Amino acid sequence: MNLHSTENLIFECETGNYHTFCPISCVSWLYQKIEDSFFLVIGTKTCGYFLQNALGVMIFAEPRYAMAELEESDISAQLNDYKELKRLCLQIKQDRNPSVIVWIGTCTTEIIKMDLEGMAPRLEAEIGIPIIVARANGLDYAFTQGEDTVLAAMAQRCPSITSLLNKKQIANVLPNLMLSSLKHQKMARELSKSEHPSLVLFGSLPGTIVTQLNLELQSQGISVSGWLPSQSYNDLPILGENVYVCGINPFLSRTATTLMRRRKCKLISAPFPIGPDGTRAWVEKICSVFGVVPQGLEQREMKIWETLEDYLSLIRGKSIFFMGDNLLEISLARFLIRCGMIVYEIGIPYMDKRFQSAELELLKKTCQQMNVPLPRIVEKPDNYYQIQRIKELQPDITITGMAHANPLEARGITTKWSVEFTFAQIHGFSNSREILELITRPLRRNQNFDTLGLSKMVK
Repeated sequence: MNLHSTENLIFECETGNYHTFCPISCVSWLYQKIEDSFFLVIGTKTCGYFLQNALGVMIFAEPRYAMAELEESDISAQLNDYKELKRLCLQIKQDRNPSVIVWIGTCTTEIIKMDLEGMAPRLEAEIGIPIIVARANGLDYAFTQGEDTVLAAMAQRCPSITSLLNKKQIANVLPNLMLSSLKHQKMARELSKSEHPSLVLFGSLPGTIVTQLNLELQSQGISVSGWLPSQSYNDLPILGENVYVCGINPFLSRTATTLMRRRKCKLISAPFPIGPDGTRAWVEKICSVFGVVPQGLEQREMKIWETLEDYLSLIRGKSIFFMGDNLLEISLARFLIRCGMIVYEIGIPYMDKRFQSAELELLKKTCQQMNVPLPRIVEKPDNYYQIQRIKELQPDITITGMAHANPLEARGITTKWSVEFTFAQIHGFSNSREILELITRPLRRNQNFDTLGLSKMVK
């Protein structure tokens, strides 16, 4: 076990294995977010079974994703990969005509060394549809990092201010030249004249939460220039040296690195907008970068806390243990400590301390304010040792992956599936109730069983 500390926080690293949900599940929310996209998952029958069962989509519902199923002849190199993928992509173009096709690489494509990045540009030129390659395999990535790899690849396709302005200058001489979308050109002209820098937010969220966060910033006099991903591929945000970017999820470190290094954007390192405290800190940090004095945030946060009191009375003083699955653990733990809970351990599959530095600082500050010890943070935790610690500590609730939930419940440990926090709407001021609704549900269930004189049931 490797152990090192950063100031007062202690980080431990155990087995190095990822005990998480498969990262190709990112397809389930990304194909709904990017409405003119099509996702092609290149893998084996096992990947297909996982998508069909885990996502609960029936075949005749015709979602905008499909499997390119690898068989023995593909793996043994008896078939031409390029021809097979070309045939599938042409069929997708004919049936759906998407604005972009996203190839999702799986464990098998890594093992047999399929050159997806080499084939994609050639095939893109042939069929006339952009093809983006994202390797979301479970060998290298944890659950939610599937979205991270897709957005990092998509960031490379976002237009730049300089290229759009150059195209406009050329268009004045050659009016018939095919240009990028007129919307992008107009935005580029406005940004080039604007006295204020552009702000782009990255992370996939439902449209209602995007609107809420946009309005929170607009109320402070800050306008959001775009989101990555956008609802339409053709509306990807404009990036460049004078563009500020800020993430809304803690698992997007690769995307942040790509935006900084490849697209020369300026990253705003802020806590993530999860819980009233996190949302306030997120807005305040963006305001500080833009030289804006935030107005009314303290009162707004206090009003939200007041509306949560019915939930807070249920969890105040209760203990919680995070086994680690979706990389939201630090943000959720910080919020729950602020709610009055005791966090014994924060297991997390992968920790980018630079990208989460502001969140870690807020965690330390929250622990000091609530006068509680700093929780133990374990990267890539060993499930065997974790179960031993759970038996010793006997937490009131354990946040765990679906694989461990029922065995733990059978041993008298109250659990909550971590995957539910990934799919729930938990960002922003008004969605704090959703987090507490999920957290308190098993506790309220146990109370009801006690009232009825029944033993606790297994999920």
